[in-house]
Amino acid sequence: MKIGLYFGSFNPIHIGHLIIANHFQNFTDLDQVWFVISPQNPFKKKSSLASEFDRLDMVEIATRDYPHLLASDIEFRLPKPSFTIDTLVHLEEKYPNHQFCLIMGSDNLEGLPKWKNSELILSKYPIYVYPRPGYVQEENLENVVIVEAPLMEISSTFIRSAIKENKNIKPMLPHLVYEHLDKIGLYK
Repeated sequence: MKIGLYFGSFNPIHIGHLIIANHFQNFTDLDQVWFVISPQNPFKKKSSLASEFDRLDMVEIATRDYPHLLASDIEFRLPKPSFTIDTLVHLEEKYPNHQFCLIMGSDNLEGLPKWKNSELILSKYPIYVYPRPGYVQEENLENVVIVEAPLMEISSTFIRSAIKENKNIKPMLPHLVYEHLDKIGLYK
């Protein structure tokens, strides 16, 4: 099975994440897309993150109606901070019959040279790239597939800020995720 790994904090997951994941699963050769919730991204401050379990709950709630989109807590059991190459190696050992690919925005592709073992990632794992506002997509990188996907300008950072300001963010979140956030008061 060909699995697209969509890494992120998902702090919180929003409709943009779902639209991108669903698009990749339906309009590429990927059989499934796994949302890999990163407990600690080495490039982000931990203090700005909701607990990994709250974020996992939100992804599980958001993907409930999408049989080919799954939440993965694989990085919860790996050393922190999480490095993509370590997760990829671990997944290959655990699921030897799957082929793993990365899904990322053109903003992350631009920063890929700063990642641990980026050359190995580029040479060994196909990378599916979607457009991000304000970033140029590199067209001629080996093992990189540029995918015409919806341009999403929604960000989790904006959503968290809007929640703190008591703004209505309901249209930006899957309905059940909105209800969950509202019920537990996360990000207020």
